[in-house]
Formats: sequence, C-alpha cells, structure tokens
Amino acid sequence: MKEKYSSWKISSWSMAALLILSILAIFYTAIGESDELFAHLFSTVLPTYTLNTILLVSGTMLLALIFGLPSAWLMAMCRLPGEKVLQWALVLPLAMPGYIVGYIYTDWFDFAGPIQIWLRNTFHLTPQDYWFPDIRTLPGAMTVLALVLYPYVYLLARSAFMEQSTSLLQSARLLKCTPWQSFYRVSMPLARPAIAVGLSLVAMETLGDFGTVSYFAVSTLTTAVYDTWLGYSNLTAAAKISAIMLLVVILLLSAERYSRRKQKHFQAQFSSHEDNRYALSGWQKWLSLAWCWGLVFAGFLLPLMQLVSYASRYFSKSWTVEFKAYSINSLQVSLSVAAVCVVLALVVNFYRRLVTQGGEARGSLSHMPMRLSSLGYAVPGTVLAIGIMVAVLTLDHTVNDIAKWMDWGRPGLIFSGTMFALIFALTVRFAAVAVGSIESGLSKVSPSLDMAARTMGCTSSNMLKRVHFPLVMRGALIAGLLVFIESMKELNASILLRPFNFETLATYVYNFVSDQQLELAALPAILLVLVGLVPLIVVNRSLEKVH
Repeated sequence: MKEKYSSWKISSWSMAALLILSILAIFYTAIGESDELFAHLFSTVLPTYTLNTILLVSGTMLLALIFGLPSAWLMAMCRLPGEKVLQWALVLPLAMPGYIVGYIYTDWFDFAGPIQIWLRNTFHLTPQDYWFPDIRTLPGAMTVLALVLYPYVYLLARSAFMEQSTSLLQSARLLKCTPWQSFYRVSMPLARPAIAVGLSLVAMETLGDFGTVSYFAVSTLTTAVYDTWLGYSNLTAAAKISAIMLLVVILLLSAERYSRRKQKHFQAQFSSHEDNRYALSGWQKWLSLAWCWGLVFAGFLLPLMQLVSYASRYFSKSWTVEFKAYSINSLQVSLSVAAVCVVLALVVNFYRRLVTQGGEARGSLSHMPMRLSSLGYAVPGTVLAIGIMVAVLTLDHTVNDIAKWMDWGRPGLIFSGTMFALIFALTVRFAAVAVGSIESGLSKVSPSLDMAARTMGCTSSNMLKRVHFPLVMRGALIAGLLVFIESMKELNASILLRPFNFETLATYVYNFVSDQQLELAALPAILLVLVGLVPLIVVNRSLEKVH
C-alpha cells in the first residue's frame, strides 16, 4: 500500500516545496552579500518607514476594533429594526478596495472638493478663516483602511458572541447587569480569541497594503520595497526589506497565538430557541442604528454611489478597448490560478486522506504539504512578489545557461517575462483558500467509502476520480470561485509582476487612481467591487446556516 502512495507523496511534497520556494528565496537573497543601497536606506529613511508602518498598523487595528466590535455585539445580542439586512450589510465594505475609497474621500474633502466649497459658500469663509483636516495623511490612511477592514473583526466577533451560552447571559441579567456591563464583563472576555484573530487579519492586510498608502503618500515598508525594486532596480535591497516585513508578520502571528496560550473557555452553545437578546428602545435604538448604518454608508454605499455617478457620466470614456482587453487579461490569469489551486488542493488533501485512512498518519508528516501550501496566504503580496521574482529569475538564468551550453540559443525571460510569474505568485498567495475549502469537504466523506472502493479493486487515482471528486465537487467549485475572485482583486503582486504592456483590472484602476482620474476607470472599479461581493455573500450565508 505504501508503494501505491509514492506518486501522491512525491506530487504533494513537490507542490508544497514549489510554493514555499518564494518565501525561502526572500531570506536567501536577504542574507547574501551586503548591499550599499540598503545600508544607505537603513541609516536614513528606513527607520521613518518602519515607524510609519508600526503607527499605521496600530492605528488601523484600533479603529477597526472601535468600528467592528460594537457592531458585532449589537447584531448578535440586540434586537434592532432591519437587522436581517443590516447584519450582512456591515460586511460589504470588505469588497471595496481601500485605494478607491481613499481617492473618493480625498476628492470630497480636499480644498477643491464639494464639502469645503459648500462650507466656504454657506458661511462666506476665506481659506484663512477656517481649518480643515488634511485626509491625505497617516491618520487619514488609518481611517480609510479601518473602514474597509473592520468586517474582519465584525465577522469573527459576531460569530463568537452568537456562540456564547444562554445561561451566562441570563445570569448576567439576574445579577442586574446593564447591556454595557454584560458586554464588558461577560461577552467580550469570552470573545477575546476571535477578536485577536480578527485584529491579526487586519494587521496583516494593513501591513501588505500598497495602493492606499501610496496614494496617500505615506511611506511604509511596503512602499519602500516597491520603490527600491522599481525605482532603484535593486532586488537585493528589496529582498532585505521584504525579509524584515516577513519577520514582522511572523511576530504578529506569534503574538496573537501567545496572547491566547492560557485561555481555555468551555461553554455550551444556545440551548433554547428563546430569543434572549436585548430589546433596545429610545435613544439607544436610534444611536445603535445610526452607528451601524453609518459604517455601511461610509465604507461602502457612499463610495459605490460615487462610482456609479462617475460611470454614468463617463461611460463612453470607460467602455474602451483597453477595458475589454484588460478584463480578458484578468479573466485568463484568474481562471488559470483557480484551476492550479484546485488541482493542488485536491492532491495534497487526498494524499493526507490516503495516509490517514491507511493507518499511517501518526509520524508520517502527511499533513505538512497541506500546511506548507497554505503559508503564502499570510505573506503580504508585495513581499511575496520579491520572493517570486528571485525564484523565477534564477530559473530564467539556469535555463538560459543550459541553452547556451547546449548551443540552442537564448530562450529569454520565459518565466519572469510572461504571465507565469504572476500566476505563480497568485497561486502561492491563495492556495490556502482552496486547501481549506477542499479539506472541509473531504472531512465529511465517510471512511467506509474508501474501504468499499478498495474491496472493489479501485486504485487510488480511480478512487479520487470516481468516489471522492464527485462528492467534493461543490466544495472544489466554491474553492475555485473564491480563488478566482481574490486573484481578480489582487493589486500588490500584480503591479510588480505583470509582464510589459500587460494590465489587469486591478492595476488598470490603480493607474487611474494614482493619476487622480478614477472617474475614467469607474466602470472597471465597479466590476471589481461587484466581484468582491461574491465571497462575502458565501461567508455570510455559511454563518447563517451555522447559527
């Protein structure tokens, strides 16, 4: 039986090794020979960039907590008018790219924007008569990022609140706790692990953000990587900065796990169908509604309405040959990544199942390919792009050296100069999504089906084809859909790894944003937003089924 699994074992470990190759390449390049540019950056601007990054991440986490935690508790523990709509509407800002929201708010709040013009005309003010905050600053970037990232905290905290025991909430009421005391003393301590996970996701997304901080002219480690690579054409210095960012990610994940190392909460879930939520009334009800709907409007509805307005006014300039061509580019790349990720996820998950059902799981390390394949999801896109470029350039040089030695001529940049690098990067980035989805589906397939297939003489390949794949086809389709959508929206890796004269929808929209001409790309921006709504609907519906 072991011999039959050798091909699955080799395939699984080979795929996992390829996926972590880019991460290892970052550290390999970073610990290489000393680089004068990096030394110069380290002694001049890098400390400032690092401080900006720490402040940006900390401020965004704090604001995301302020936005997301009260909303999660209100939706889970209180009865409010229109709550069925509001509970999923609060997730919508996650579909809105931060750099688009940043451009729209800058357009509104700038000196020449409608808000300041209205203030000057209404109160007959001159520029010297009033002070207005500048949104294109570090606090402005924190606010914009928090508006689109708080749903991470909201989703996980709401789920944790809904799973809390009825007896605990009833006990809090018997002790005459007010809703605020119940939240602070009972609900929030029990939800701390979920809140910590949500905040760690916000931190990693903020750390890897390039579009928003670049538009707001906030220098962070992410922009330093971009400028060092494309501005100075120095891959070694960029790899050193990327290694620093990767260490920060590892520290964030380790800190999140360390903070929960001694927390063990055992609680029964809701055991009755009685609605034990608080019924808010008066000013509390209206304040709660204003808070929750205010977040929805600020983070999603108002920016979307502005995009629709731009698209209607500039439709003829948005519906261009370039828009159609770049849509096809995005479609090709995203479909390729989705297909590769689904195949990879099937291989590593099925190998794990074969070993487990064969009684060899203990000590076999069969789970390692799955875990290694999922590591890329925690790596910021800009950092990952550096690792991918190091790896594919090495492959290009190797192939060209072999071709020259064999007197075949030089094939050129067949890896780094084509879509291969971008597809490779997006596969590393989003393989975890497919692995997790298919793992969940395979875990529901009864082991008796494996035994029945073996007694009928099925090989492992036939077992996957005729038994397991039909049963997990729905999960595989969902996995492919989620990877496809995430690939369509990805900006950081795309902007660094796309071939010459090649644009995706995300880079196309960002180019107009950086030139302060978003209105000319409003149509593709709306398409990106609508595409981003699909995984949110899937996640929210899964939460509703659970609860």
